[in-house]
Amino acid sequence: MEVLKGIPVSPGIAVGHVFVLDDVRTRIPRRTVPATAVEREVARFNESLEAAREELVQLTRQAESQLGEDAAKIFGFHLGMLSDKSLIEPIRKRIEQEHTTAEFAVQEQFVLVAGVFGKMAESFRTKVDDIWDVERRLLKQLIGEHTSGLARLSRPSVVISSDLTPSQTASFQGRPVIGFATDIGGQTSHTAIFARALGIPAVVGLSRITEVAEDGDEVIIDGDRGVAILRPDEPTKEAYRAHLQRAEIETAALREIALLPAVTKDGVEIELLGNIEFAAEVENILAGGGVGVGLYRTEFLWLTSDHEPTEEEQFIAYRTCVEMARGGPVTLRTFDLGADKQASGQDVSHEANPFLGCRSIRYCLQNLTLFKRQLRAILRASAFGPLKIMFPLVTTLLELRQAKLHYRDVMEDLQDEGIAFDPKIPVGIMVEVPAAALMAGSFVREVDFLSIGTNDLIQYTLAVDRTNERVQGLYTAGHPAVLKLIKDVVRAGRRGNVPVSCCGEVAGDPEFTMLLLGLGLRSLSATPGSLSALKRVIRNVDIGTCERLARTACSFDSERQVTAYLRDQARKILPDSLGGRSAQQGQDV
Repeated sequence: MEVLKGIPVSPGIAVGHVFVLDDVRTRIPRRTVPATAVEREVARFNESLEAAREELVQLTRQAESQLGEDAAKIFGFHLGMLSDKSLIEPIRKRIEQEHTTAEFAVQEQFVLVAGVFGKMAESFRTKVDDIWDVERRLLKQLIGEHTSGLARLSRPSVVISSDLTPSQTASFQGRPVIGFATDIGGQTSHTAIFARALGIPAVVGLSRITEVAEDGDEVIIDGDRGVAILRPDEPTKEAYRAHLQRAEIETAALREIALLPAVTKDGVEIELLGNIEFAAEVENILAGGGVGVGLYRTEFLWLTSDHEPTEEEQFIAYRTCVEMARGGPVTLRTFDLGADKQASGQDVSHEANPFLGCRSIRYCLQNLTLFKRQLRAILRASAFGPLKIMFPLVTTLLELRQAKLHYRDVMEDLQDEGIAFDPKIPVGIMVEVPAAALMAGSFVREVDFLSIGTNDLIQYTLAVDRTNERVQGLYTAGHPAVLKLIKDVVRAGRRGNVPVSCCGEVAGDPEFTMLLLGLGLRSLSATPGSLSALKRVIRNVDIGTCERLARTACSFDSERQVTAYLRDQARKILPDSLGGRSAQQGQDV
């Protein structure tokens, strides 16, 4: 048995078998296969070798016709390498004698050959890049074939990978993937957010799980404590069975609370909304006690598709969401593409620092056909129920005005075409960067609402990459600077008579609920699974107590003081149900 500790990003317990999802871009760890599987690994290698050769033959012919014989010689050299027995035979022998996976055997042999070439004369050293190119071509064939096995899973499986993109995580939907664990990643990465939306346990930042996990291993993923247990012994499995029974009792209690109104002890109503990626999740919001959608991440329509969603495809998704909300509010965020959310076919050039680059509203304003197509779909859906539109990552008034200008252009086009829509859709922005928070007093004069996106607000305020597990300890909503920005935005909204909500991950953390209410927020949007827990806190506090708590928390100059104080106060309100995950993270299983 091996126990690995990481960062819990999606709660719950998953017990299943390992499915390793390798990636050509990362170092492939050594993994062995049973003796009975060796023949299959050799066959996989032979098949990938033949496929790579066929690909190179096609490329050589294409280069000859389009670029000339000299250019085609490059691919001819690559083709020659794949026919060289001194390179190919050692790979087969390694698989047969050491029982390694074909991917690992290929990588090891090419590392060896590249090292030899690198020590030779200059004319040979220039061939090292060609060696790596051929290696990547072979690995792409092998890993692509293995990855396709994800679609053929027949038993409950836990995906293990060095890292996962949001679109890879989205592909788990509809498959027997019951959890995942990765070497790297952070608490609020979009991959983590999507795991919570799918309702599957997940742990990231485990550093070396891909090195020790093998396909078929039994594994327990503890998304509450941030632990992955490979090849668990019987006492450990028994302990987790008991834990799951207790969790069922807790879930039943929360289901009863979901039916009650979200009202504080002194009668203040709090609007509880849900964050979703797909229209079908609206059912989970209503079942969890929410009244509508506070954040529809529409970019996932693209991330889960092999093409840009058409206007009609978007319209159907948005209309479905509105209709399923049964008259409740629905807030659609326009495409938040870029950074770690790159879609298939998306026209995005390489950026050295994509989180500070062309993403979100910037990307939309530079791709107006895409942007206007989405605006048309949103406006058409507004004819079927209450809808709000929200622009992400706005940093300047000019961006907002440009977005609204294109929005009005689309409204005029629809009006000319006689297509029904709601001409009074509320338009708002997400406050995700310090610039927007500091300028909130100006923004409230030009929007109908503000929504604080704490995930990016924390990241940009503290200069901490929220997807980097090495600096996760610095990423905290309790930092005094973050609290001050939230407080200032709420105050600006109150002065401008503009409603302010919070839709970041902090909004779904029961330990922060009293603080957010005390700062003046009356609308919270979180993952559907967390709404009942938030409602339990809300129904056990009064606003006066929350305001006193907020004043005390904002007087601290240390994030550790703030988080410790909030945890302590939460436990006083509900000692048996709050602070559980934080308290458990440091404990042994």
